[in-house]
Amino acid sequence: MITIEHLKKTFKKNKVEAVRDVTLEIHDGEIFALLGPNGAGKTTTMRMLSTLLAPTAGTILYDGKPLAEESDSIRRRIAFLTNEIRLDGQFTPDELADYYGGLYEMTPEAISENRDKLFDYFGISEFRDRRYETFSTGMKQKTSLAICLLHDPDTIIFDEPTNGLDILTQHLIEAYLLKLKEQGKCIILSTHILDLVARMADRVGIIVDGRSVFCGTVPELPESQGVATVEEAFIKLYKENHEEKAIIGRHGKE
Repeated sequence: MITIEHLKKTFKKNKVEAVRDVTLEIHDGEIFALLGPNGAGKTTTMRMLSTLLAPTAGTILYDGKPLAEESDSIRRRIAFLTNEIRLDGQFTPDELADYYGGLYEMTPEAISENRDKLFDYFGISEFRDRRYETFSTGMKQKTSLAICLLHDPDTIIFDEPTNGLDILTQHLIEAYLLKLKEQGKCIILSTHILDLVARMADRVGIIVDGRSVFCGTVPELPESQGVATVEEAFIKLYKENHEEKAIIGRHGKE
């Protein structure tokens, strides 16, 4: 379980408060959707969860252990996939698996076993000797996902994993997310596709202007706002909590 308490991140260079006050609880064996408009602080929050950024204030606990004190061991249990992360285009999927598996100190046998399973599932096997830069958008995303999951992480953090993909590739990735959930993995999913949230997520957290404004189950979201749908609840929470002159997102990122 991940516990986030009063998380804050200020970028000193441009004095931007990207995250002001985020408190969330994320359970094992669930898909947790992180929602918010562009510039709300979602990506910054996920980067802190993945150890890529250090919080300015607040705490992050993984199974009760402070991330700040156990970052090396916790990092090995995390996978973080975002569209901003690009694999080296000169490498083949096989070479990428060997390289990243080595970074996680996996044995050659473990790399081979996990790679074959993931490549077979995502239809990568017949392209395993081709350079990554020659792949279509969908094949690049599937390869990135396979490499991301190679070390069998406990916590998987996805930033818009199906953005720009065709419906067949979306379905393949969504089905695998459900498989990971069945295995007891903790899956954190940032998306703007509210239909995806309604169909797949167990619980949801909403961030507006760098502050968490809701954390609960998907059915509780519309119920708490007295509306019928997730979309209506999201819009209502946004209107009630958005500050017109908020500086969140003025740096052009979340």
